[in-house]
Amino acid sequence: MDANKLIKDPIHGYIEFEDWVIQFKDTPQFQRLRDIKQLGIAFYVFPGATHTRFEHSLGTAHLAYNLTKRLQEQQEKNDDDDCNLKCVTLDALCHDLGHGPYSHLFDRDFIKEYLGIGWKHEEGSLTMFEDLINKNPIDLESMGLKRPDDVEIIKALIKGDPKYLTKSTRNIPKYLFNIVNNGKNSLDVDKFDYFARDCYYSGVKIQFDFHRLMRLSRVMDDEIVYYYKECYLIYELFHTRYSLCKTVYKHRVVRAIEHMICDVLKQAKQYLEKKFEVESFEDLINDGEKYMQLSDSIFYEIEHSKDEKNINKQILDEIINCVENVDCNDVIVDWISFDYCKKDKNPVKFVKFYDFDNNKKPFLIKEIKKADVSYFLPKVYKEEIVRIYLRTKENDTKDELKTKIKAAFRRKAKYLNLIKEEDESNSESEDGNDNSDGAEKKSEKDEKDKRSGTSDETSQ
Repeated sequence: MDANKLIKDPIHGYIEFEDWVIQFKDTPQFQRLRDIKQLGIAFYVFPGATHTRFEHSLGTAHLAYNLTKRLQEQQEKNDDDDCNLKCVTLDALCHDLGHGPYSHLFDRDFIKEYLGIGWKHEEGSLTMFEDLINKNPIDLESMGLKRPDDVEIIKALIKGDPKYLTKSTRNIPKYLFNIVNNGKNSLDVDKFDYFARDCYYSGVKIQFDFHRLMRLSRVMDDEIVYYYKECYLIYELFHTRYSLCKTVYKHRVVRAIEHMICDVLKQAKQYLEKKFEVESFEDLINDGEKYMQLSDSIFYEIEHSKDEKNINKQILDEIINCVENVDCNDVIVDWISFDYCKKDKNPVKFVKFYDFDNNKKPFLIKEIKKADVSYFLPKVYKEEIVRIYLRTKENDTKDELKTKIKAAFRRKAKYLNLIKEEDESNSESEDGNDNSDGAEKKSEKDEKDKRSGTSDETSQ
């Protein structure tokens, strides 16, 4: 890569970008990502996790460029190769432009759960990308890119689905949609970067080598496939994702703080609507110019301003009915799940593999049996946990409230078949030997091959 810019990255070492990448990087819309932490408020629990969407986007663009270029070199040369390479790289660079304050806390918790608005950060990325293109002196022609074709291609790549391409848009290879946002099997450079980056900054030991996986990938039938001997490495990658969710992303204290931040944002909703001169919050997130002003710093501005699921509901009602002096608004029923990226399905089943014949020519393998990989591979790919959080100030009745809430939760969970008799007795036994706030109970439904867990931890 003949570079104009050399950047030292702690994950990938020195990475190089040409001028056509720098034109996008040096815009206000992209620079805003410097003030949006990759892991939201996780740094309150993991002090090193202060990295931002800015460096993650640079790292993802670096990997996307290298992987796309290597895959193109394996195939016959195409006249559109250079344009496609630039589109995929810019897709990787801009795929997270739409993240709001504290990353997923904003779109997953506050916008969706607290405000009930069906909006995802990918939609914000498209809004911000349009704003970036229209309000900056981006010279697409000098890059060899054309309007509106290549702009529409980049937007479709950000969405991760070729169906967003218009009929008038030039055809591009379908495997390009596997590189940054792979909806088919979740193996993409976005995850390669943030798994490695999040492990590094949170102190979690990384368990897979994505460089090897990229090196042993190729395109067959217009899809990215992997050498069959790397099947176990792919299982390790998905297990890393599960471990990060379990121990970092959805850590008990992290989730408690996230609920606190959402409470603050909800109370400040009218203040923010007044500040940005919009009638509703939905207008704010769909306006690129106004949305660009939303970053992690908004929380400190609020702090210093002077401006004044059916099962979940059943559990909540049971707690309120059984515990005196607790208002329903003071209890949060937090139902969370940990999985291997494909909910309760085995994601490796969606990955295609190849081998070489006697003439060293690659061919697709129909199926790899789990027993041929390892006898220690998981049988269950999704775990669900319920946590109960209590909004209350420190007081003399805290322990008494926690005991009553635990009892109410277990009673309702047992009635809903979320826990079994033996799970409950084991949990009570563990509580007697453990000083922690709660215990975790798990039950397995064999017919669905999935595991549900419940945790009755209570937090103030």
